[in-house]
Amino acid sequence: MKLSQFQFDLPLNLVAQHPAKKREDARMMVVHRHTGEIENKHFRDILDYFDDKDAFVVNNTKVFPARMYGRKEKTGAKIEVFLLRELNKPNRLWDVIVDPARKIRVGNKLYFGENEELVAEVIDNTTSRGRTIKFLWEGEEDAFRAQLEVLGETPLPKYIKRKPDEDDKERYQTVYAKHEGAVAAPTAGLHFSRELIKRLEIKGIRFAEITLHTGLGTFRPIEVEDLSKHKMDAEYFRIEEPACKIVNKAKETNHRICAIGTTTMRAMESSFTAHKMLKPAEGWTNTFIHPPHQFNIADSLVTNFHLPKTSLMIMTAAFAGYDLAVEAYKKAIKDKYRFFSYGDALLIL
Repeated sequence: MKLSQFQFDLPLNLVAQHPAKKREDARMMVVHRHTGEIENKHFRDILDYFDDKDAFVVNNTKVFPARMYGRKEKTGAKIEVFLLRELNKPNRLWDVIVDPARKIRVGNKLYFGENEELVAEVIDNTTSRGRTIKFLWEGEEDAFRAQLEVLGETPLPKYIKRKPDEDDKERYQTVYAKHEGAVAAPTAGLHFSRELIKRLEIKGIRFAEITLHTGLGTFRPIEVEDLSKHKMDAEYFRIEEPACKIVNKAKETNHRICAIGTTTMRAMESSFTAHKMLKPAEGWTNTFIHPPHQFNIADSLVTNFHLPKTSLMIMTAAFAGYDLAVEAYKKAIKDKYRFFSYGDALLIL
């Protein structure tokens, strides 16, 4: 398929700038693949679509405060530094993106905090905006992490046109977040409150946890018209035996398996057996799912409404079927659903 087939006009007022007051109060569109029926619901209604022994697979990655603001030595120019991932813990080496990049060269020092609590040195250029930096920190690891927490900012996507506030520290994080490493929240999971999870568990639904650390590559623009030529950035994932047992038990007994989010779906589509069972794995995946794609594990998907021409929207179309996905998105715009990270949910059955 062609990238241009995933273009649509999105009114800017539909881009959610804040989350719903309560997580499960977000709206939810329900799309039935086998009948083409589309329903308007709320996320709390997800209870009505799943039964005892069904499995929900969630991504328990945790977002860290990845956006920092520093000053360049001598000139004092303000520089945004976006932490992508830690390359070497003992040496405090990080892969980052800097903005404005043209001012930042190898050897430059960057100072963070009013009293210069953290200092970093640029030691390598990786891409036009990418750099490797080394934090010059002699103290304990816990104290270093505490400084990153204080000086870092919740990495809200750029299309949220406001500064992050205290609420975002909690709301741009799933209630089951455990393993730090993501620079973007697995947004489908943001709709679950602890109370809703408890009600689902009482109904007999099992929760399986996997980890995929969402990187900025998820949002990187696709720049090729032929989708088969697009290369995804690799993201770290881990699937352990307990999750496989829950998922495979549901599969063997013909119960539903619902992937909560495109990141969860990507992880599962990166690790399955010849018999289409989920298998334990740890490593890096650059799997890019686009139509046509034969899905191997999950038979339902919860996701949000995504930007035009993104890998996330394209995977949604691969799962729902292209024509039905386009129809759902048209209806979402007409019915004024809220889009993107803090927006409403889409359940595809």
